Amino acid sequence: MSFPDIKTPKQLGFHFPAEFAPQRALWLSWPHKEASWPGKLYTIYKPYCEFILQVSRHQKVCINVADEAMKTFALREIEAYAPTVKGAKVDNVTFYFHPTNDAWCRDHGPAFLLNNQTGEKAIVDWGYNAWGDKYPPYDLDDVIPTRIGEALGLKVFNPGIIMEGGSVEFNGKGTLLTTTACLLNENRNPHLSQKQIEEYLTEYYGVEHILWLGDGIVGDDTDGHIDDITRFVNEDTVVTVVEENKNDENYNLLQENLKLLHKMRLQDGKQLNVIELPMPKAVIWEEQRLPASYANFYIANESVIVPTFRDDVNDKKALDILQDCFKTREVIGIDSTDLIWGLGSFHCLSQQEPSL
Repeated sequence: MSFPDIKTPKQLGFHFPAEFAPQRALWLSWPHKEASWPGKLYTIYKPYCEFILQVSRHQKVCINVADEAMKTFALREIEAYAPTVKGAKVDNVTFYFHPTNDAWCRDHGPAFLLNNQTGEKAIVDWGYNAWGDKYPPYDLDDVIPTRIGEALGLKVFNPGIIMEGGSVEFNGKGTLLTTTACLLNENRNPHLSQKQIEEYLTEYYGVEHILWLGDGIVGDDTDGHIDDITRFVNEDTVVTVVEENKNDENYNLLQENLKLLHKMRLQDGKQLNVIELPMPKAVIWEEQRLPASYANFYIANESVIVPTFRDDVNDKKALDILQDCFKTREVIGIDSTDLIWGLGSFHCLSQQEPSL
């Protein structure tokens, strides 16, 4: 495939930085959809605001809201929890009047690109169909990247295919990690082959090298997003979740992904360094297995915000492993037991904007 009518971001010198690169801001879409947390929406504001406040200590936080009423409510919630987070800076929080259908900014939010040659920043506005048309309507979410581009005065690229931020992971040096379960699912881009999808990834994210894992964890309604499984913690190292209980339904699929990771090579031919991260004990609500995973952390400038699940043994083990991976950042666990009822946690809810 070629892109004859346009110059792609890669051809213009743009690339998608790693999450651990310096950031200007964290982007969020304020949660308001009762159907995403049926019967529990009110319970998520405490961990959500703690997430905002922890990140606000060291960088900007930008939040999409529908109107003045939602802004007032959100600010009241944030200010109410501010005294519980030492060093929180509510002044670092900025609101944008961009109405959304739902809160999952990792997937409907902008993919920010940088151009090291020109010093420019740009946005990719991928198509968004709520994970294969599972949760209509999503028309407001689908236009969020372009609206943010307009607000910030940034160039916006429109590839014209479906792609979600939670389905891709980057080392910042040319390698992208994803899953066949999600990107090759017929509910996303059935008209494209794997090779054609790789060409879109290469040209619009500015990468050189694509690595494919298989299935996602049980309970993940995104059809296998990478950010619940395997994450880059530096240019040549990933953490990947494993299940110790051989009778657990996640055991075999995570072992298969682990085997694939050990065979993988990076863009420079170097073997991938693989660190194992435990899975929490199963989180079940109303007889539904939820996609609880410590891999759904957010890397901020000075901290790493990690979901925890009231599992004393594995919570501590996961936090200790991640602290060892991020020696220059403070690893902070925040109880995500209520958040995960929405089938996602801190990484799913967020999108980073890199610094120039």
